[in-house]
Amino acid sequence: MISAAPSVAFVPSLSNCVRTGALVALREVDPASKAAAARALYVAVLDGSLGCAENLELEEPSGLPGRPARPELVEPRKLGRRSMQSPEGRAVLLHALAHIEFNAINLALDAVWRFAGMPAAFYVDWLKVAAEEAHHFSLLVARLAEFGHTYGDFPAHDGLWDMCERTRDDVLARMALVPRTLEARGLDASPPIRARLQQAGDHASAAILDVILRDEIGHVLIGNRWFRYLCEQGGLDPHVTYTRLAEQYHAPKLRGPFNFEARRDAGFDETELAALVALAGLDQARPTAD
Repeated sequence: MISAAPSVAFVPSLSNCVRTGALVALREVDPASKAAAARALYVAVLDGSLGCAENLELEEPSGLPGRPARPELVEPRKLGRRSMQSPEGRAVLLHALAHIEFNAINLALDAVWRFAGMPAAFYVDWLKVAAEEAHHFSLLVARLAEFGHTYGDFPAHDGLWDMCERTRDDVLARMALVPRTLEARGLDASPPIRARLQQAGDHASAAILDVILRDEIGHVLIGNRWFRYLCEQGGLDPHVTYTRLAEQYHAPKLRGPFNFEARRDAGFDETELAALVALAGLDQARPTAD
């Protein structure tokens, strides 16, 4: 729950438009300031101090997204793995998670400013996502500091933003392939990571994973809601459309095991879950809904 707006100097001067504000926040380079801005924007739209010009067409500036000089961005294959049994290994993991959440703030803010002509609820939903991702980022950075590290101390990759770039001109593709594909992978990955942290005795970090999983179910549900809304508006079959978009935009092939309970809570239907298992080539039983 977001209870109060952080102090962000630029918020009062946004011409009463949260979409313009989202673009300003997206361009912010300092991670802490970006996180504070995202949370402030959500509070502002909830309390009515900032409105939303749904049909405003904004020109894209250069240099998106704003981010610090560190971490160094490298290819995923160049990122080494370390045991979570050591404090340094857990610090590397926390840093990787913080980088995912930092990118997730950017992804949500980008959806708010970029895609004009959507219902007002679309922008409120994605500001909510941005605010919660900012909260996750802050939790992880604070925990990382307890290991003697800061965000930027380890290299990272840019896979999430790459898909954002690919879908920059297609809101339907963005809804299909960012929340419903890339972010949904986190629903599957979170439980085994949490279990390994628990085994290592790191209950504080495991508790942060609980917060993230709870909120991410809601974020993927938002993606599902707007994907299906757009399919309905266009008279499109959502199952066929998703398969087409995944192929068109070269979405990564999903691999199990899958967190069926979380995916079901996040709005995936039984046909989608069955197709997921088939496409992944898994011999994994799919628990049925009660």
